[in-house]
Amino acid sequence: MTIEIVKAGLLTTVQDTGRFGFQKAGVSIGGAMDINAIQIANVLVGNDENEAALEVTMTGPTMQFHETTMFAITGGDLSPKLNGTHVPLNRPILAKRGDELSFHQIKDGCRSYIAFAGGLQIKKVMNSYSTYLRAGIGGLNGRPLKKGDRLICKQRNRRSEGLYTLLTSQKRMVAQWSVSSHLCNNTNSNCIRVIRGRHYDSFSLESVQLLWNSSYTVTTEADRMGYRLNGSPLTLKKQQQMLSEPVSFGTIQVPGDGMPIILMADSQTVGGYPIIGQVAAVDRSKIAQMKAGDLLLFEEIDMNSAGYLFRKRQANLEKLKASIYAKWVGGGE
Repeated sequence: MTIEIVKAGLLTTVQDTGRFGFQKAGVSIGGAMDINAIQIANVLVGNDENEAALEVTMTGPTMQFHETTMFAITGGDLSPKLNGTHVPLNRPILAKRGDELSFHQIKDGCRSYIAFAGGLQIKKVMNSYSTYLRAGIGGLNGRPLKKGDRLICKQRNRRSEGLYTLLTSQKRMVAQWSVSSHLCNNTNSNCIRVIRGRHYDSFSLESVQLLWNSSYTVTTEADRMGYRLNGSPLTLKKQQQMLSEPVSFGTIQVPGDGMPIILMADSQTVGGYPIIGQVAAVDRSKIAQMKAGDLLLFEEIDMNSAGYLFRKRQANLEKLKASIYAKWVGGGE
């Protein structure tokens, strides 16, 4: 099955859940900014949750299907349309040969994920399909998609074939069921839960109070590497020399100007700025859907609670997989 890129959009890349085990060599984990969304997209079409899918940022692409293909869109709502007709998020959809999928105005969030039944036929680099733009590796030749690119879908597995057969036998182009919003983390809340960082106690009492009691705005300096925030500056009790330490997706660093930076999926592996906090893994997807001008608030959470929420989300993903399996095995919606 072949999919042709008719229009590239602002930034469309191949991603999966990340490139693990190479941080000691300075290689970022990378992967999808919204891990929750890409996993759900894959599960909706019967794929393994770590399969390659497309990450669409802000302005989406236009693509044409050369054969009948089952796909799902999750994450931000960028007004997807199939042949000019709106298609819903968070459910399996069939596209016929010659159909065109396009994206329009942003309604919610800023990143959508498109998974195709079977996954994409992409070569793994360092055990990952993910595009790492700064190193020019992974994905499709280490770069964003461009006009004229052709993506090949792999053969559908048993689960994907079951869902595909279910939709075609019922002569439906769109499944009647969808994933509930709480599983998709679709929330209008701008509250981000944060665990105290290694240098939390090195910050002044006033700065700590500002962190929890004031709001910050995402600036235009926001990309896959990090989000620079604007708001009340944070300062240390006293200036001190910092050693470079490991950092990761969600680490909140505070450079000399006092404006926090939240490191994102393509962050460096070590950093020398003081670390005031670490975003709870369960809320990293929420940050990934924020864009320049969005307001956010920080809320403290302890490590045990953050771990519980993450495990709960993973358990919900497993329940979703079981529920979808039951649908195609039972032959019902």
